[in-house]
Amino acid sequence: MLLKINPENPEERKIKQAAKVLDEGGVIIYPTDTVYGIGCDIFNQKAVERICRLRNLDPKKANLSFICKDLSQMADYLHQLDNQTFRLVKNNLPGPFTFILKSSNKVPKLFKNKKRTVGVRIPKNKIVLALVEYLGRPILTTSLKSDDELLEYFTDPSEIYDDFKKLVDIVIDGGVGGNVASTVVNCIGDEPELVRQGVGEIDL
Repeated sequence: MLLKINPENPEERKIKQAAKVLDEGGVIIYPTDTVYGIGCDIFNQKAVERICRLRNLDPKKANLSFICKDLSQMADYLHQLDNQTFRLVKNNLPGPFTFILKSSNKVPKLFKNKKRTVGVRIPKNKIVLALVEYLGRPILTTSLKSDDELLEYFTDPSEIYDDFKKLVDIVIDGGVGGNVASTVVNCIGDEPELVRQGVGEIDL
């Protein structure tokens, strides 16, 4: 299903419809403040495994990421942050960043790689934040990469639907997506480390 949602004023009825699909173990494609992502309820193991197969990810090796609605929800899934890390995260979220942080015991087993780390995002995108709000739980997020030689990521929702309509339950059309992913910052060591420069500019 292709579901068009207003990016500035997401229709509550449509958000509830997509959140219900997530709640029932579905997989959806949705816009963020960077590129389009593919995700599911982080507590639905079958859905997480389905996405990992689709994206050729090994959960034991990959640093899986999820989207939270706000810093309060994010804190539930992380070990307590030191003051420096908390300030860095707070000053840059919501925004086009993924922070790699130590996960807490509340994070599902499938997300727990050998380093016990997880990537966390709070995008500045009303559609996906409303989805997480209605679901009541974070959603797995991984970028929707393209095989195109010029465009690294899918940007056109109608093209995404054509390619993925048999692989996912809903493709949300929230307008044309970006073609540069989030900036990734590893906060596990003594000092934060820039892992990937993306859309977000950050002062470390």
